[in-house]
Amino acid sequence: MPPGKDPPAPRHPQARGGTRQQGRSRFAAGPCTGGVLAVALLLTGCSGSGPGDLPGGQEDKGATDVPDGAATTAAALPALRVETVLDGLDHPWDVAQAPDGTLVVDERGGGLTAVLPDGTARELDADLGDLFADGETGLMGLTLDPAFADNRRLYTCQGVEEDGGAEIQVIAWTVDDDWTRATRVADPLVGDIPVNERSGRHGGCRVRFAPDGALLVGTGDNAVGSNPQDRGTLAGKVLRVDAATGGPAPGNPFADDPDPVTRLLLSYGHRNVQGIAVRPGSGQVFTVEQGTDRDDEVDLSVPGGNYGYDPDGDGGAYDESVPMTDLGLPGAVPAVWSSGDPTIATSGADFVSGPGWGGYDGVLLVGVLKDTGLLALRLDDAGQLVEQFRVPELEDTHGRIRTPRLGTDGALYVTTDNGGGDDVLLRVTPV
Repeated sequence: MPPGKDPPAPRHPQARGGTRQQGRSRFAAGPCTGGVLAVALLLTGCSGSGPGDLPGGQEDKGATDVPDGAATTAAALPALRVETVLDGLDHPWDVAQAPDGTLVVDERGGGLTAVLPDGTARELDADLGDLFADGETGLMGLTLDPAFADNRRLYTCQGVEEDGGAEIQVIAWTVDDDWTRATRVADPLVGDIPVNERSGRHGGCRVRFAPDGALLVGTGDNAVGSNPQDRGTLAGKVLRVDAATGGPAPGNPFADDPDPVTRLLLSYGHRNVQGIAVRPGSGQVFTVEQGTDRDDEVDLSVPGGNYGYDPDGDGGAYDESVPMTDLGLPGAVPAVWSSGDPTIATSGADFVSGPGWGGYDGVLLVGVLKDTGLLALRLDDAGQLVEQFRVPELEDTHGRIRTPRLGTDGALYVTTDNGGGDDVLLRVTPV
């Protein structure tokens, strides 16, 4: 398997839509068993025990040193309750919560499910007949419009079969008041994002709203060496888009560039943007990259920044031996956090906030796929790393974590990505 540690899903030649497959279990279970720990584990003292995604069934024990002088706040961390909201899922990728408490979760192979406040789960009738779902690409990023209560608008980032080929698109939908149907209204909002048609590798596809209302889109480099540093392609970038028009958001760093592609960019030099998280009250945006076997990274977004990945090898080869951030490149922005070797396969991320979260309040939580669990990063006001530890209740208990997302109700919702139809949507709350 190549070093991009997200294992491929089976190819889905026909994406499914409409009715949920028969036989799926759809009920809420009780809190997870096995005890609840009330201590934080420093990453240097914590190792994963689940199988990694390395050749030969090896295990990967991600480890990164904590900075000198970093404070440990174990005593202030509350115990966490972990409950299953929805089970029987297959590669659930993202989750969002509407103002009325309804949860929406998608699955990479196709399907949008709404979980109503009373616990009823129903599949939304949505046209996914053109879905390109292969390897790491499919139905992925999902977010709701900040004005969802008024416009019922949501956004997906997904692979699409079109004109005899495939690409990645951001599509805007509206959802009916009864949560039965999603209808495409901007098809696409953003198109022509390149995809690796041979394998779906490095599809990126995280979508989140910035505090100023711009829609941010993380893309992957498609495992093509020239893409990250080429500002004339949307691959290997973070885009900043006007959610109403799909054009460049006002104030984009390359707004005067003659190339309309470049005008959409917020930053470049990325490998595979798997997470975007907005820090409450600060305006800071952090991106999470799944790296080679050298490094996974968390970065603080800088408009116009070059995040330093340049795998363009001799003869156009994809050279993954290069640094994830080559600080010798013009404008290269150093990472806030790096895993080092071995890597842990970072994915989605979100900040936890609220007084009920105690010592977790303000912490950035990052999904971990290879060294299964949740990574917690405590940052200072400038966005620099102060402390890192692992969330004990999720450490090797539910397998690979794709996405943590703070809900409108203050709970943390988590999707697992273990495949085979046994994945779950979890609800995590402080005790």
